[in-house]
Amino acid sequence: MAIITIEQLPAWLADGRTLAGLDLGDKTIGVAVSDRGFAFAHPRPVIMRKKFSLDAAVLLALLKKENVGAVAIGLPINMDGSEGPRAQKSRAFVRNMAQLSDLPFVFWDERLSTVAAERTLIEMDFSRAKRAGKIDSAAAAFILQGVLDRLQSLDSGDRTELGGQAEAGPNDDA
Repeated sequence: MAIITIEQLPAWLADGRTLAGLDLGDKTIGVAVSDRGFAFAHPRPVIMRKKFSLDAAVLLALLKKENVGAVAIGLPINMDGSEGPRAQKSRAFVRNMAQLSDLPFVFWDERLSTVAAERTLIEMDFSRAKRAGKIDSAAAAFILQGVLDRLQSLDSGDRTELGGQAEAGPNDDA
């Protein structure tokens, strides 16, 4: 498993693979999965957290079922750009997943994703109780949609060539 950059994602998403987005909460893991055209993020049911080994098994089964080639995970950076305890938990989660899977992870600044998800659910007239059960997957969809939009902008010509620098790909020993 590797931690990769957004620019390296396309190499991992060949052969009909999809991209997943995760929003780690203390009690749940929000999950979203892209379509195969990498245009839309689709929320999936949250994973209720129990202990890491159980959470990882459920998550890996879902990622396999969804034919995921890489995972974007929200990195909860503070508004001043610093990383606090929640960001450290996300990094530790990825380190632990590295021992169980070869899937690459890309970190995505998730500032305000939960706020945006909550506003959207309120606009859709979800009750407070229904919002509580959907907020982490909605936040995962916001995170994933941000990554998908960035990938689209790279495909539109914003991509800078790396001029011969080696990139980690799915067939490389990273």
